[in-house]
Amino acid sequence: MLNQVVLIGRLTHDPELRYTAGGGIPVTTFSLAVDRPFTNQQGERETDFIKIVTWRKQAENCANYLKKGSLAAVAGRLQIRSYEDNEGVKRKVAEVVGENVRFLDRGRSTDQKETATFDGSGSEDIDISGDDVPF
Repeated sequence: MLNQVVLIGRLTHDPELRYTAGGGIPVTTFSLAVDRPFTNQQGERETDFIKIVTWRKQAENCANYLKKGSLAAVAGRLQIRSYEDNEGVKRKVAEVVGENVRFLDRGRSTDQKETATFDGSGSEDIDISGDDVPF
């Protein structure tokens, strides 16, 4: 059996780092906005907002290096878990447990203009100054 998810998108808010009560294990949650690869009947591209959970060192790295708007690739597994809310109603939530998170934004410099955009179509537009070329 196989449960594997790969997503590329932008964070909708800063990652939230917390620690488990029992063992103090780091856990970070964030939401990733991922464009669908097709347009709807109005010609608009729809977006899915997917909850991501990371653990341990990966969680600390995400909290330290990602922020709202960051472009990230997440590989992991889909998890459906149940819980009971404050009113006693049983709820289910789907989330991706991120086992490998790649930070796709390049470091920004205050004196150089760099932009990288990903439109979900598989092509990337990058503006690079002459100083960035290694030859």
